[in-house]
Amino acid sequence: MRILVANVNTTESMTEGIAEAARAVASPGTEIVGITPAFGAESCEGNFESYLAAIAVMDAIQRYEGEYDAVIQAGYGEHGREGLQELLTVPVVDITEAAASTAMYVGRSYSVVTTLDRTVPLIEDRLLLAGMMERCASVRSSGLGVLELEADPERAVEAIVAEAERAVRDDRAEVIVLGCGGMAELKDRVVERCGVPVVDGVQAAVAVAEGLVQLGLTTSKSRTYAPPRPKRVTGFPVPRAS
Repeated sequence: MRILVANVNTTESMTEGIAEAARAVASPGTEIVGITPAFGAESCEGNFESYLAAIAVMDAIQRYEGEYDAVIQAGYGEHGREGLQELLTVPVVDITEAAASTAMYVGRSYSVVTTLDRTVPLIEDRLLLAGMMERCASVRSSGLGVLELEADPERAVEAIVAEAERAVRDDRAEVIVLGCGGMAELKDRVVERCGVPVVDGVQAAVAVAEGLVQLGLTTSKSRTYAPPRPKRVTGFPVPRAS
């Protein structure tokens, strides 16, 4: 099985970290291929960057040469999953939805700890659209930008753990979800400090993607995710699938 894991930003080191997190939980025989978009922002922390990333990821996946069995969109709260599902038949798994659904298997309520406060509404909107907001106790901001997670890991741990502890204490969250693709390596530290299950979206998405492939499931083309209608598309970097 080969799974493409698409970073939503153009930071190569983050793509490598995301791919490593995915490989850590992938089954023997599953190949993880990290994908970095050819254009876009170095980090995604707002609507403009998120919509840009949606186009960039579709472009990057269409540029990939070779067979693959599933695609993971590794951006928490980002747009674009629906477009990929129209273009592809293989399962497309978004880490936002994979993390939330996984959290609901191991606790009644979950809280998301993310980066900047401005990303909180985007995450809430994506969870609401996915029908997963009802059991979300809170979406909390650590106050750190995406790139700061790499630049100062210790500060990142302290900021994320502090918000996770507040979520458990004040919001009565029973599970913590890490709301950024680059947070996987912090999971064990949060578990140690908070004493509740912690879900990383990238790793949850690998489990979901593998399960869908093993079940022989593909993306339905009967209505919502039917292929785009044949028409002229001007200026898109790579001609879309027809």
